[in-house]
Amino acid sequence: MEAAPSSSSTSTSTSTSSGGSVTFYDFLDRMRNPASLDLVRSIKSFIVSFSFYTPNPDNDGKKVQDFYLSMEAAIREHPLWAAATFEELDSAMEGLEKYVMTKLFSRTFASVPEDAKIDREVSEKICLLQTFLKPEHLDIPAVLHNEASWLLAEKELQKINTFKAPREKLLCIMNCCRVINNLLLNASMSENHALAGLDDFLPVLIYVTIKASSPCFCWYMYDESRPCPFCSKNANPPQLHSNLKFIQLYRRQAKLVSEAAYYFTNLVSAKTFIVDLNGKSLSMDEIKFEESMQAARLTQTNRATQIEASPTLQGQTDPTLTRMHDKEKDTSGGSSYPYMDAEAGELTVGDVERLLSLYKDVVTKYTSLYKVVRHLSMSKTEIPHSEGTSFLLTQPEGTNTKIDHQRGN
Repeated sequence: MEAAPSSSSTSTSTSTSSGGSVTFYDFLDRMRNPASLDLVRSIKSFIVSFSFYTPNPDNDGKKVQDFYLSMEAAIREHPLWAAATFEELDSAMEGLEKYVMTKLFSRTFASVPEDAKIDREVSEKICLLQTFLKPEHLDIPAVLHNEASWLLAEKELQKINTFKAPREKLLCIMNCCRVINNLLLNASMSENHALAGLDDFLPVLIYVTIKASSPCFCWYMYDESRPCPFCSKNANPPQLHSNLKFIQLYRRQAKLVSEAAYYFTNLVSAKTFIVDLNGKSLSMDEIKFEESMQAARLTQTNRATQIEASPTLQGQTDPTLTRMHDKEKDTSGGSSYPYMDAEAGELTVGDVERLLSLYKDVVTKYTSLYKVVRHLSMSKTEIPHSEGTSFLLTQPEGTNTKIDHQRGN
């Protein structure tokens, strides 16, 4: 078996949040130059026209890939990039991909009902497996049992839904796999463990993918892209199928090669293994496997029944009050106030406990905010000028990430 590509670092999160941003904002700066007006018009025209088509993932992917190629040729020949190096041209294309796919994200991600269906099936299967699957069931050797490394890999994979650009989603997968790869390399050096390539790498990746969150048996009653209102957990790994499909269709094909392709293919294999997993796939008695799955299903059913029957939580499942799920989280940090749109006649005795909790939460936040505002009003920070004068610190204006020109479209 071929060994996983080596890596000198356990994570490249900085390249996602830092280097990627520099590339993106450099692209936007050049697009604001009046000389790039023809490129901007092409980009805007593509985004607008694309949105008119009925979603068809395969055709959509081809349209986007063809657009990348045509724009790469246009940028290469454009005066603004006349003396550009290969790296600068590549950075421009990375910026273009991020801009276009961020604008088209809602139109292209999980764009057909079948995607949501598969996401749900994968997540439900993972929820069941999480309750009993152990490393030994996947024949992971003891020398690779490292909870700290596994947790780090899980955290990297869980970040995938915080990004909309294909490159950044792919980096989450690569970071996860690099952590696992380094675990294998460290074990081979410190524990004298002979590397077995995929025979070691893939089982650990499968286990990390399954264990990417603690089990949650209630999220499926709601929008799986949001945290569960009862235990605040997301369905993880979040929308695994849709994320993999999105990367495959919309990441520039010239970039889905080498290390990136290796790790991406391995996660696709891990997902396929999980979907098809049964007693024969594991080092586990088949009867014991079926009993464990049945017990997990029973626990899931009981949990759902308890939620639906709980007087305290009835308000959450009432159609009127579930309007909270159609709104974005509030700016106070993500707390939800499900009774904002409720009428007095809709409330029940069972809602009192929940309302009291929310009331205490509001008072606590108001008190804290009042103290902060009062403190700021009494002590404004000043920085002296060399001439002896001073000026107040001000909040920097937010960055405008839209492609725009002083004139033109």
